[in-house]
Amino acid sequence: MSFPHAPPDVDSDEDDDDVPTVSRWLPVAAFVLSLVGLGISLYLTIDHFRGTPPTCPASGYVDCTKVTTSKFSYLFHIPVSLLGLLFYTGMVAINWPPLWRSRVRAVGWARLAMVVGGVGFVLYLLAAELFSIKAICLWCTGVHIDTFILFVLVVTSFPTMSGGGARWQEWEDGPEDDAGTATDLTGVPFTAGDADPEPR
Repeated sequence: MSFPHAPPDVDSDEDDDDVPTVSRWLPVAAFVLSLVGLGISLYLTIDHFRGTPPTCPASGYVDCTKVTTSKFSYLFHIPVSLLGLLFYTGMVAINWPPLWRSRVRAVGWARLAMVVGGVGFVLYLLAAELFSIKAICLWCTGVHIDTFILFVLVVTSFPTMSGGGARWQEWEDGPEDDAGTATDLTGVPFTAGDADPEPR
């Protein structure tokens, strides 16, 4: 016995063809890294406005107080820690996992532009620490590493993301065989517009 033909879902099929795929862990990892960067930046910003040095060992080349009170701790009279807080607030927003499924290409481009600008600023601050201040801040280094990992994740996924939103494998309606034919839960192949498979 067969059932009436199901109307073909043309729009859905076309949408699925246009949606690239990224691993599910990537948006989650980017979001978690953004939260970590936001937390560190918030801590440094609070310490800055309270006038208290961050909790950090001061021995040899490691001296957080020397770094956070240097002339390089400001950019255009704005505390660098506050700039970091604003940056990571934006990164948390744009790396919200559902936004990785957005079909608006501007979202992917904005994410790329933000992380490229962020890593560029990190390189500037790192050069200042190594060659001008001659000291490093462990909290700042944490932010630098966090930003660099985010940069790698976003840049490597951008070729896929620039074509549209991401579809996570676990969200697909059903598995596909090697030929790309969808199957129902019993493994019987079918395509849109074909009769539903015979019940077993």
